[in-house]
Amino acid sequence: MTVTRFAPSPTGYLHVGNLRTALFNWLIARKAGGQFILRLDDTDPERSKPEYADAIKEDLEWLGLDWDRVETQSSRLDRYAAAADTLREKGRFYECFETPTELDLKRKKQLNMGKPPVYDRAGLALSAEEKAALRAERPGHWRFLLEHERIEWVDGILGDISIDAASVSDPVLIRGDGQVLYTIASVVDDTEMGITDVVRGSDHVTNTATQIQIIEALGGVVPRFAHHSLLTGPQGEALSKRLGTLALRDLREKGVEPLALLSLMARLGSSDPVELRSSHAELIEGFDISRFGAAPTKFDAEDLYPLTARYLHELPLDAVAGEVSELGVPSELAEPFWNVVRANITTRADMAGWWDVLHNGAEPLIDPEDAEFIEQALAMLPELPFDQTTWSSWTAAVKAETGRKGKGLFMPLRKALTGRQRGPEMADFLPLMQAKPRL
Repeated sequence: MTVTRFAPSPTGYLHVGNLRTALFNWLIARKAGGQFILRLDDTDPERSKPEYADAIKEDLEWLGLDWDRVETQSSRLDRYAAAADTLREKGRFYECFETPTELDLKRKKQLNMGKPPVYDRAGLALSAEEKAALRAERPGHWRFLLEHERIEWVDGILGDISIDAASVSDPVLIRGDGQVLYTIASVVDDTEMGITDVVRGSDHVTNTATQIQIIEALGGVVPRFAHHSLLTGPQGEALSKRLGTLALRDLREKGVEPLALLSLMARLGSSDPVELRSSHAELIEGFDISRFGAAPTKFDAEDLYPLTARYLHELPLDAVAGEVSELGVPSELAEPFWNVVRANITTRADMAGWWDVLHNGAEPLIDPEDAEFIEQALAMLPELPFDQTTWSSWTAAVKAETGRKGKGLFMPLRKALTGRQRGPEMADFLPLMQAKPRL
């Protein structure tokens, strides 16, 4: 059975970069009829917060990305300790005592000598007495001993990958303060939870290479890996500095529709065009991870709003009935109101502006050269209520009286009645008006 996971750290809010990883893993699991696990990487007690864990779940629920179960890494520390013991027994785990400053000096020296900044394995040469003396001064951290051979796999997006383990530092798996790091926690979880497919960002490629050796050292089965490209801004700029403004909750607050966001993210960076999907089932059916490329992928939040507008245009009244009612729209006007405004909104919040125009009257938008014409035309406007014939009969009378025609006739009248240059068909709009323009 296909089993995937999304493993965010509850140290902040989800952003579009996180979503890409979550969505791909969710789509793979759902398309195969498998399981999708939400796994919270909460081994950092200082930075992990319950409110962030709740926010992650809330964002995924808003998007409709359901999970089969939730796991927390903080509840599995005994499993990581057992794995560490296994690695020690196999001679693949060794203790080191360098401070961050000492490690930085080593790296700089290697770079100055034209060598790759790879850890020199000084910890392996320490005697028991030397280790005891160092422990009295500072806590030791634990590194995994890589076998210096090529690590190879067929990546679901990047294709054939081959990394020389000798070019990579032995990874630290447990810090001096005892904190278990992502690399070993993820391996133990993936192995024991039967994860079959792992999709994550291309910045994890080297990390994947070391994890493959750890999985094999622990006797686990290596999952299928795929590394998607990283997102950039619309001009190719690094997105990292802008992620605070691209949190999913911020996009939700701005009115972005879940399926508009998912439709974009499910195709962005692939060889397939972005197509608005009306259901999660359509997203699943149209997903193929092999269609994605390795090149950096440009993301522009502005692309979400035309998709959101198109999604709303297709919704029936039932999908927005509660929001229409909350605006104060009488039940008998709800359906004609929605039919009139839905093609003229970008987000649901835009409905309020149109109802304000209808209910309270618009603040007229009048160009100076049209002031006299509008005064004359509005004096000819019939009394409320209006009907389906009001617009045509009124504009015909104004045309006959003033001689205006075409755009010179209709545009100033629209702007005066609605306060906007664009909007619904006026013949359909006028019968819903509860008040004349606010002059």
